[in-house]
Amino acid sequence: MADPGPDPESESESVFPREVGLFADSYSEKSRFCFCGHVLNITQNFGSHLGVAARVWDAALSLCNYFESQNVDFRGKKVIELGAGTGIVGILAALQDGVSFFLPRLECNGVILARRNLCLLGSRGDVTITDLPLALEQIQGNVQANVPTGAQAQVRALSWGIDHHVFPGDYDLVLGADIVYLEPTFPLLLGTLQHLCRPHGTIYLASKMREEHGTESFFQHLLPQHFQLELAQRDEDENVNIYRARHREPRPA
Repeated sequence: MADPGPDPESESESVFPREVGLFADSYSEKSRFCFCGHVLNITQNFGSHLGVAARVWDAALSLCNYFESQNVDFRGKKVIELGAGTGIVGILAALQDGVSFFLPRLECNGVILARRNLCLLGSRGDVTITDLPLALEQIQGNVQANVPTGAQAQVRALSWGIDHHVFPGDYDLVLGADIVYLEPTFPLLLGTLQHLCRPHGTIYLASKMREEHGTESFFQHLLPQHFQLELAQRDEDENVNIYRARHREPRPA
């Protein structure tokens, strides 16, 4: 009997293995981060649908590290994150809200339960995590996976310069990580920041300093026209700057 030779279907599978999701348009990746004694389990849904909103960017991690190293106080504060993407920054803010004292950073698995119990102590604040409507499902999933039931964290759509006026203008802290990269949106972002941040509030913006996207120009020329701006931290390795901004004091008459 003649040898029939290799099975054409088996041969094609050796070149193009039928692994589920290998050639899919989108895929999900779960990542684990540790900040301020919390374990954050963040899902990133890569694909054409979410685009740049899918991933945790370096600037977001730098901002979370900054909050930890500087022991930024979120207790009882009204907080909003813009362009949240995965929501990691706002989620950390929600977990830190209400913490009555700071534990040293130990191995995350050993601290997480104590941290979450401590979140029930002290005055409660209010954290709102925002992005365009297409990103809300990803953010909501990450909030549900990380923020204890009963914590003051809500997920809402916000389009800069369009519907920011439906939000109050009394936020103590306005947060943003890697949201300064499209020059046509700069005036819209500026107007949104002006509206949201209360007179004595603080804005924290972390940005990869991409010269080709006009990021440096936004921080050097546009933002300082309306806010008192200072460079809070510079990460040379990641080329990420963290800026702290406050409303300018009105000039005396």
